[in-house]
Amino acid sequence: MTESIEKVLRKTPLFANLTEAEMRALASRVIRKRLKQGEPLFAEGDPCAGMFLVASGKIRIFKLSPSGREQVLAMESAGSSIAELPVFDGGNYPAAASAWEDSEILFISRKDFQNFCREHPDVALKVIAVVGSRLRRLVGIIEELSFTTVRERLIALILELAEAGGTPSEEGIQLELTKSHQELAAELGTVRELISRNLSRLQAEGFLEVAGHRLLVKDLARLKCELASGQ
Repeated sequence: MTESIEKVLRKTPLFANLTEAEMRALASRVIRKRLKQGEPLFAEGDPCAGMFLVASGKIRIFKLSPSGREQVLAMESAGSSIAELPVFDGGNYPAAASAWEDSEILFISRKDFQNFCREHPDVALKVIAVVGSRLRRLVGIIEELSFTTVRERLIALILELAEAGGTPSEEGIQLELTKSHQELAAELGTVRELISRNLSRLQAEGFLEVAGHRLLVKDLARLKCELASGQ
């Protein structure tokens, strides 16, 4: 069942503390939109029409190189806001966004959101906090791409997945990759061939067993040591 616009707004940190009257006033300015998996929300360089809130599903934020290589910057889920910065600085959307899965989003026009922030300075302060958090995350991505190898980034991701959702067994930690090699490459800032090559190498070295999307981390502690030795 689709939630009301006011309920979605209430779950978004930017607007969680609004009064009922303020919430109704804002909800009256919001447009609801549904996206199918893979459907674009906006393209990099498009003029900024306004900001978006994720009501359900996941929205992928990414950049494309001139050659078509993709770098995923973020995956935004329910409760997240998108494109706050260009609403204020007057620039175009600095990255592209599309639906990772069937999603529902709310749209607030640039003019309406600016006027709302003038009336509610505390919302503007929360926007600054969100933008600051995004900046820190982007700095982290830059550091990873600049100072770590594809092998190290892949190992770090496997360790994260194993510790977050892996299933212990007598042979080690079992986990399933929900993303294709192409999608992993976009997330880790490389190309599909290097993902496949590094997975094969880790298997040959005895760290993993790979069977399609299923991985078996044979020795978690040893894999952690391998990552630490390369950093």
